[in-house]
Amino acid sequence: MATGREVLEMLIPQGGWIISGDDYEGIEFVDCESITKAKFEAGFSQVDAWKAEQNTAKAEAKTSAQAKLAALGLTVEDLAALGL
Repeated sequence: MATGREVLEMLIPQGGWIISGDDYEGIEFVDCESITKAKFEAGFSQVDAWKAEQNTAKAEAKTSAQAKLAALGLTVEDLAALGL
């Protein structure tokens, strides 16, 4: 189940807000544009898909990086041995 924090991280990823609890009334917009209560509440049904997209993007980036290392004749373990 999504939390209010996750919804705000999805809708306003740059931050600038403080939330107490999971209700719209618990949000303080400090250094960002505010969003509507309707947009916040609709975000709860969108968080799972957003998280799946984020996980897919991370996995693709990791695969790409490993392919680039392999093209150079290196492995992740080689980088770890070098302290990178």
